[in-house]
Amino acid sequence: MKKLNLLWVRLARETEGQDLVEYALLAGFIAVAAGALLPGISTSISTIFSRMGSVLANAAA
Repeated sequence: MKKLNLLWVRLARETEGQDLVEYALLAGFIAVAAGALLPGISTSISTIFSRMGSVLANAAA
């Protein structure tokens, strides 16, 4: 349990991937907003997110 706690503290202090996560969140927000404002492209956005989810799931396995 102590190792897990130390890992959590170390991960909380690291900021290397923070910019990438922020840009990904911003891109996701823009995609959701575009889907809400332009219903014609919502299917394309949904397909892209589904594919990204599949790729990430495969990479994690």
